[in-house]
Amino acid sequence: QVQVSESGGGSVQPGGSLRLSCSVSGSFSSISAMGWYRQVPGKQREFVASAISGRGANYDDSVKGRFTVSRDDAKNAAYLQMNSLKPEDTAAYYCYADLQIMAGWVPQDYWGQGTQVTVSS
Repeated sequence: QVQVSESGGGSVQPGGSLRLSCSVSGSFSSISAMGWYRQVPGKQREFVASAISGRGANYDDSVKGRFTVSRDDAKNAAYLQMNSLKPEDTAAYYCYADLQIMAGWVPQDYWGQGTQVTVSS
């Protein structure tokens, strides 16, 4: 059984920084991508950043230059370094892992439970 877990959320003042962590545990063959989405109440979940094996990182325009996504494949982990945070970054942040349970199987997305980030003075 695969589990995705996030940590590192919290409250910070505008201009501050936070680092989110995500880890994948359980039995699986490989991870092709890991990334982050965020969601505020009443709105759809929106893409933030992703790190795709062999293709590098992608970011939503709203976070480019402020957020950095990275992976540690040895630890089956991903991180989101968030700098220069703004009140509009306030949301629940969800980590996902696109992975194959068995080699040759179609990759599927697995999601964490979310971690809250609040940016307020």
